[in-house]
Amino acid sequence: MLLAIDAGNTNIVFAVFDGDTIKGQWRCSTTTERTADELGVWLHHLFTLSDVPVDAISGAIIATVVPAAEFSLKTLCRRYFNVDPMVVGDPDVKLDMNIIMDRPSEVGADRLVNAVAAHKLFGGP
Repeated sequence: MLLAIDAGNTNIVFAVFDGDTIKGQWRCSTTTERTADELGVWLHHLFTLSDVPVDAISGAIIATVVPAAEFSLKTLCRRYFNVDPMVVGDPDVKLDMNIIMDRPSEVGADRLVNAVAAHKLFGGP
């Protein structure tokens, strides 16, 4: 199963996917002071309440517009799920679409994943 993490300016949304099926979805407020351990304990409890086995996570992806939260989210994935997460915007993460802009590095990860999803759902050039 895939753990998807969308860290925005207001909320961090966590979702677990088994293929195209969402097995669970949870939200917490975004704060850069929250540690990987705090997130790990909180998520472990929510996984248990939702009957999602923690050890079933085989991959993780992070999309964040809050650079200061990235370290804790990466550490969370490594420490509590034993996976090295992909991070949208990293050079080694391919999005299967060309980003044609003057300064593509200035496009937020949230907009990139929305564009990829729209392209997958509705097609495009």
